[in-house]
Amino acid sequence: MALLSFLDRERIIAKPGFNRWLVPPAALAIHLSIGQAYAFSVFNKPLTKLVAVSQLAPNDTLRLLSQSKLVDAVKAAPTDWSIPTIGWVFSLAIVFLGLSAATFGAWLDRVGPRKAMFASAVCFSGGFFVGSIGVYFHQFWLLLLGYGVLGGIGLGLGYISPVSTLIKWFPDKPGMATGLAIMGFGGGAMIAAPLSVKLMEYYHSLHHGLGVTGTFATLGVIYLIYMMFGVFTVRVPAPGWMPAGYVPSRKQGKLVSSYNVGVNDAWKTPQFWLLWIMLLVNVTAGIGVLSQASPMSQDLFPTRITAVIAGGFVGLLSIANMTGRFVWSSLSDYIGRKATYLIFFTLGPLMYILIPFSGKTQSVALFVICCFVILTMYGGGFATIPAYLRDLFGTRQVGAIHGRLLTAWSTAGVLGPALVSYIGKYQTDHGVPKAHQYDLTLYIMAGLLLVGLICDLMVKPVDARYHEPEIPDTSTMRVFTSTPEPTRG
Repeated sequence: MALLSFLDRERIIAKPGFNRWLVPPAALAIHLSIGQAYAFSVFNKPLTKLVAVSQLAPNDTLRLLSQSKLVDAVKAAPTDWSIPTIGWVFSLAIVFLGLSAATFGAWLDRVGPRKAMFASAVCFSGGFFVGSIGVYFHQFWLLLLGYGVLGGIGLGLGYISPVSTLIKWFPDKPGMATGLAIMGFGGGAMIAAPLSVKLMEYYHSLHHGLGVTGTFATLGVIYLIYMMFGVFTVRVPAPGWMPAGYVPSRKQGKLVSSYNVGVNDAWKTPQFWLLWIMLLVNVTAGIGVLSQASPMSQDLFPTRITAVIAGGFVGLLSIANMTGRFVWSSLSDYIGRKATYLIFFTLGPLMYILIPFSGKTQSVALFVICCFVILTMYGGGFATIPAYLRDLFGTRQVGAIHGRLLTAWSTAGVLGPALVSYIGKYQTDHGVPKAHQYDLTLYIMAGLLLVGLICDLMVKPVDARYHEPEIPDTSTMRVFTSTPEPTRG
């Protein structure tokens, strides 16, 4: 369509003198927006009281309460949704994140990031609009269809589209580049959570409801506008472009490829599946702490950590998650991706084992340090894996390969919470004291990371039979310009 021709790859090829540092803000605009997914839990409690609040009499004094106090004061109606039911919305969104990334990764590499980012913005914001209708009419299937399916597709497209572009702009610093973008996904919740709370209070005061409908619709508009900034500012490098002074051979190590592997061939290699398992166990283990951080801190230290302090602790873990995405991925540019994951899978199990010990010794400091380090590696695993893929499979179809690998995240998004939930229920049913109910889960998570360690040790260069023929690579094969980077785009 001529109307949408501005989305074509040919329209976003950077002109000579373009400053590559203008691309990370475009990537951040997308990832800070879709990072809202980590803040979905702020809607959990209001969504469990929608029917109950709607049944209040017009003159009921409870209606004068603030949104948060009203939610706590009202008992859920029999037809209200339960917390486990609402949990499926987030889980479905993560499932479709992985499925859409795997399905549309090759399309992204073919049409370019602008078209994919545009589709992401439309789907992600559209998910809020459809979800708001579902909340208004209390139709759970519409909430699932909106935020879960449509929003999840937006998440997947938005997650991979800036990453592959940044890898091509920063062949000299691929870990740092992907860390810049994926850091935004980890930090998006820090903006979305307080914004959502404020919006719910505002819309609640206007029409005496719980404000979720208006908040969903408003967030859809806000994120659509903000993501369009990324759509219109993203650029791809010209054929053969390289940063000034960069000589690929000087940066290559044993696992850094000078070849390319197609997405369909990468799927067949043992290296792909080793990395798939590594991402799966790292995410599953991280979710084990992330999903239980607040109750675990209060149960291990009942006389020292209150609900308010626990809330601050969860905020601290969000900072750890975000910081780890940039720090670990940047470090991997110097020590290598394999060495970085070796740290994750050797230091990680120790941290998980020390958490129960911190409870027994009542050392809050040790507990906080262990959880903080775990969450930096949880985020770091997400940010480092695209550069690991680039090292092993080249840059030509790294977006498509990354998309398929993210099915490990979808699997972990279901496996992790289910594992934590069922183990917790087993412990409760067998009378295990609260302070010790987390021990078994943490030891299992430590064991999972050791599986990841074995996989990382087994990673080696991809067999030559999977290499693509030597044809010019439009992003990395030769130096097109060697002029210094300008200070302005």
